Amino acid sequence: MSRETVAPAAMPTLEDVARAAGVSRATVSRVINGIRNVDPAIQQAVRDAVAATGYTPNRAARALVTRRAETIALVVSGAGDASEAEQNAFASRIFADPFFGRVAAGVVGYLRPRSMHPVLMFAETSDARDQVVTYLRQGSADGALIVSTHGEDPLPGMFAAAGLPAVLFARPTGTVPLSYVDLAHRDGAELAVAHLLDRGCRRLVSIAGPQGVSAGRERLLGFRDALARHGHPYVPAAEGDFTQHGGERAMARLLGENPDLDGVFAANDLMAQGACLVLREHGKRVPEDVAVVGVDDGSTARTCRPPLTTVRQPVEDMAAEMARLLQERIEHPDLPVTSVIFEPELVVRESA
Repeated sequence: MSRETVAPAAMPTLEDVARAAGVSRATVSRVINGIRNVDPAIQQAVRDAVAATGYTPNRAARALVTRRAETIALVVSGAGDASEAEQNAFASRIFADPFFGRVAAGVVGYLRPRSMHPVLMFAETSDARDQVVTYLRQGSADGALIVSTHGEDPLPGMFAAAGLPAVLFARPTGTVPLSYVDLAHRDGAELAVAHLLDRGCRRLVSIAGPQGVSAGRERLLGFRDALARHGHPYVPAAEGDFTQHGGERAMARLLGENPDLDGVFAANDLMAQGACLVLREHGKRVPEDVAVVGVDDGSTARTCRPPLTTVRQPVEDMAAEMARLLQERIEHPDLPVTSVIFEPELVVRESA
């Protein structure tokens, strides 16, 4: 009894995609590799042809040609040397914080259509930071997107010294020659001040972010500067740590020292949520007795009770721009470093 041998179906090639799209093989290659100077209509035609033919890029072959890993390291970094217990707590806090989820969503949303893949790395000890740098030097990733949780984080300087492509989320402390994206934090604080004053609030306080982090420092400075221009020379503040529990502690302290306060600006939504909890526990109605404004406009702002009035930080767009800047840096290493500053927006809900 004879057997028939069935040859496996040939995998679609770039030439197949080019024929289906009615363009050259070189044009298909440029679209698939994410090169941006291709007409949008042609890009869409190529994507449609890729879907119709079932073409899948051979990443191994591409890596041999481009000498790229097509992998980006998304690094969440701290400072100093954390103990093992502190490292575990650090990772738990990162995964629980909606902010970092929004950063990851923005990065993945940009990289996925470009066949680039992120790998999450933590760098909260000196050994971990050395490992991240070695990972990049060995070519395991083409570049890094760094989200620092402390102003004294040495990792950006390590990347700059090693000449490795990296982009930062937030302005670095000191002079580090790396590109970054950030928010106009002081402008956001001014929006909060104007809204609280318009509501009639006069005894304002601030739950500040960590003063070793540029966002925490800039938001407090912007808040105090804006109030000074309206004749309020001194504004009580208590430093939190960007967590709900930190907001609760700071609010309890401020309320004890300023029992007649009528307006709160918290440096992020998690701390604003903590403030609302403490105010309710002390019989204060939000916003009737005390108005509360946060910063971020993530999921916390909508699930808080009452829903938070907040200064929107477009984190997903900022993260996507960070990834775009890194891609440009990888493709054109001689480009000068740059910064992209996003504008804040006040989103009014029920808390103020």
